[in-house]
Amino acid sequence: MNLPDVEQARFNMIEQQIRPWDVLDAEVLRVLAEVKREDFVPNPFKAMAFADMAVPLPGQQVMLAPRLQARLLQDAAVQPTDKVLEIGTGSGFTTAMLASQAQRVISLEINAELADLARANLQRANIHNADVRCADGAKGAAEQAPFDVIVLGGSVSEVPHALLAQLKIGGRLVGIVGDEPVMHALLITRTSETNFKTDEKWDDNAPRLLNFPEPSTFKF
Repeated sequence: MNLPDVEQARFNMIEQQIRPWDVLDAEVLRVLAEVKREDFVPNPFKAMAFADMAVPLPGQQVMLAPRLQARLLQDAAVQPTDKVLEIGTGSGFTTAMLASQAQRVISLEINAELADLARANLQRANIHNADVRCADGAKGAAEQAPFDVIVLGGSVSEVPHALLAQLKIGGRLVGIVGDEPVMHALLITRTSETNFKTDEKWDDNAPRLLNFPEPSTFKF
């Protein structure tokens, strides 16, 4: 794809996939226009960079479809002073968008090959306020807590309390929660030391994050 074609494809992605999905926040749309999604897509799949689908990544992981990434970003409502924890770095595209809005991003990726790929992608994109760590995201990063925002880069059956405990009071977690066939995007806000408010935002499915607890399917 030459440059005019790439810019047209990016414009079409925003106008035909993302805006119709109620992503209307001007700051989110700016970030989507500025961060080069194609630079975070592995070479064999460059042609899929702007398609409305998940893109395969090493380690049997995927890069979420653009509209899911955009919608999670909008729900997170990241502010310039925010410290953000991302669980599941993937190729680093959502990390780059979060870093474009936040003061600092810590991103945890369980797959070492993906963590290396994301670091290289972020460096090439000139993003210096994101710290990618090869770590089990299900545990979070308690030593760096509390966070203003936690973003889950894939789905979980339920959000562990240990992760919610790493939010500041007033902080929020966004992620896709539940089981197929229908999962729910949740915005969970910490309202006090012990209380959390949950808002259901929209429905869609996403691949699982690794190592998060699954409910027992055993039935008497």
